[in-house]
Amino acid sequence: MKSNTNKVILFYSLATLIIVVTYHTMAQHFVNEQSISTYGYTKDIIFVIITSLFLKIILSKNDEISTRNFNTQKKINEAIRESNDKYDIVAKATSDTIWDWKLEEDQFSWNKGIESVFGYSQDNIIVNSNWWFEKIHPEDSIKMSVRLYSFIEQKTEKWQDQYRFKCADNTYKYVLDRAFLLKDKNGKAIRMIGAIQDITKQKEEENRLKLLETVIIQSKDSIIITEPKSKQSKIPNIIYANPAFTAMSGYTPDEIIGKSPNLFKRPNSDNSNLKKLLKAIKFKKEYQIETILLSKVKKEYCVRLSMAPIFNSEKELSHWVSILRDITEEKKQEKEKEQLIRELTQNNNDLKQFSYITSHNLRAPLSNLTGLLQLLEETTIHDPELQEILNGFNQSTQLLNNTVNDLARVIAIKDKPAITKENVDLEELFLHIFQQLDTMITDQNPLIQLHFNTKTLHTHKPYLESIFLNLVSNALKYKSEKRKLQITITTQKVKNTTVILIHDNGIGIDLIRNKDKIFGLYQRFHLKPDSKGLGLYLVKSQVEIMGGTVEIDSEIDKGTTLTITFKN
Repeated sequence: MKSNTNKVILFYSLATLIIVVTYHTMAQHFVNEQSISTYGYTKDIIFVIITSLFLKIILSKNDEISTRNFNTQKKINEAIRESNDKYDIVAKATSDTIWDWKLEEDQFSWNKGIESVFGYSQDNIIVNSNWWFEKIHPEDSIKMSVRLYSFIEQKTEKWQDQYRFKCADNTYKYVLDRAFLLKDKNGKAIRMIGAIQDITKQKEEENRLKLLETVIIQSKDSIIITEPKSKQSKIPNIIYANPAFTAMSGYTPDEIIGKSPNLFKRPNSDNSNLKKLLKAIKFKKEYQIETILLSKVKKEYCVRLSMAPIFNSEKELSHWVSILRDITEEKKQEKEKEQLIRELTQNNNDLKQFSYITSHNLRAPLSNLTGLLQLLEETTIHDPELQEILNGFNQSTQLLNNTVNDLARVIAIKDKPAITKENVDLEELFLHIFQQLDTMITDQNPLIQLHFNTKTLHTHKPYLESIFLNLVSNALKYKSEKRKLQITITTQKVKNTTVILIHDNGIGIDLIRNKDKIFGLYQRFHLKPDSKGLGLYLVKSQVEIMGGTVEIDSEIDKGTTLTITFKN
């Protein structure tokens, strides 16, 4: 600056001196008056010198002012640059998106956060407030707009709101928007500057916590939360109890918060569970017990208590959460069930003993009666009425003997659940059964079809033979007089089971009337003289002892299908 001033003064001095010299030279030439010329020449030179000095003083003052203004402006610019740098650093550190809204011009500007946080490049942004409002979720837009314009009208300095802001990928983020208002000297709002913070994770966590809170409040199980540490060998103090706990214990939150759950301990209760629980608390381990507590009205109730430690992000114990389930009714039902099982077991043993005694005690009299009747057969009886009585007595004795034998078979099956298993050739087994029923098969002349997709079965052979002997003989006995008897036997594997189907086209059974008692003991469904109602009962008993299942499908005058399933 100073060198420029000196150059200006030098240029001014030389220029004016040249003008003065030129002027006086020309005047002397034309006027030729030496005295006048010398005086005027001297005066003009002095004037030039004086004006140069004044000019120098003025320019020096201007230089000082300019230098001072320049330095001031430089400091201001440096401060602005430093402020902007700090502003950018803070914006990056807080991940805030800064916006600047000039209200009168409706001019909107965004910092780089609009791209880093929401994915919009500056080329995609329209610099007015409409673009901003269009990106606000429709459910939040009206509410947020009303609050914002109410804030501007009231001219309050600070404003904040939460809403959902649309990203460039059409998803929404929860944001916290905070702003302040700038006004002119007349108090008119002219500018608004705000910072948008992405709070999506916080909002999701808040919603999750609200959901958990709802679950805890609505839970049917009692939940209490205690402090992490205990004092004087006590359970840590309670800081929260849900409504279910109040309903179960009778204590309100005001009565128990800040106190140890020891207040529910019974006077004469066993301390072993409490000691184990305190040990688990000491070592920060989860613990489960079943214990009896005392309610506010001094009523005992049984609970299943599960106490678990809660650790914070630094792996430090922060709380204990205990879940208490009232199992008083459950325990009562367990006792009743145990008592019922004991009674049923005793009754079953009594019935079994009675069956043994009955079958054993009846055998000797039956043997005597049978022997006497055989002796009478060798004696000639001339009285027809007496002969008829003896025949009826002989028949009744034989029926009673068969019944005792059947009862013995049932007892033998029920009393031997452990059976030996072997590989049974099914085709060979059925051929053996057909040989045993040769007389009946010859009389009935049925059409028998065998389809063995599975030929062997690992099971108890005597029971299996008895089952199929019963079923095939039933098919032969209960054939229809209207058509030729057909018996179809099929074996197949279905997944991990072997399925055996025995189908006949006999007279069938009315399952609508007899379905619930089809496998019952001594249940007869036809008026055949040799029907005892024992066959299907024995079949079901033997199949179940062998670990299988049996199902029946039958229809009157169409036939019957027995489906027997064994696990491989």
